[in-house]
Amino acid sequence: MAKQTRQRILDSALTMFNALGEPNVTTNHIADELEISPGNLYYHFRNKDDIIEQLFARFEERMDAALAAPQGRLPGLEDVWLQLHLVFECIWDYRFLHRDLVEILSRNRRLRLRFARILRRANEQAHTVMRGLLQAGIMRASKDELAATATNVLVIATFWLNYAAARGDKDEHAAIRDGIVQVMMLLAPFLRDAERVHLNTLTRAYLD
Repeated sequence: MAKQTRQRILDSALTMFNALGEPNVTTNHIADELEISPGNLYYHFRNKDDIIEQLFARFEERMDAALAAPQGRLPGLEDVWLQLHLVFECIWDYRFLHRDLVEILSRNRRLRLRFARILRRANEQAHTVMRGLLQAGIMRASKDELAATATNVLVIATFWLNYAAARGDKDEHAAIRDGIVQVMMLLAPFLRDAERVHLNTLTRAYLD
């Protein structure tokens, strides 16, 4: 029963943080939503930051799985597309973290270090995938171009929701789709002609 209550608190907090924004939700709001006493909530979690850390652990585990590279073969464009889907779906499901990223990390050093680890892993994985595309002859780029593109991929993926909100997008789900296309287009200048045609075909089919 205690495990179920703990899980319900985390699920409810995630839903409320995503819907209302983490700064606008208190532990009392979460307790009210679940129709439990604040004391019952504090039995399971010390405070709101404790809840956020547990949600971040779930996010971190999911992101680690999304960043896994294809095993035993070189990657193709479809692999990059699928990986971006998994990454952006994770960002969507934990979108409160990215919408309020600077606020959350500024007050929690442990999360700041853990998020930095995720960025390092994502950077390494982006390099690995693009080196695989180079090795497969799908992509042509210098070492510096590859490094800059990997950084741009991370910046867009990490802050795309903030950018979409700043320009007034109302449909965050559509914004996630646009973010995936935006990242894929970063690769376009470095692709062979046949692969650029293939990418354009994938993009048109995705947006239709």
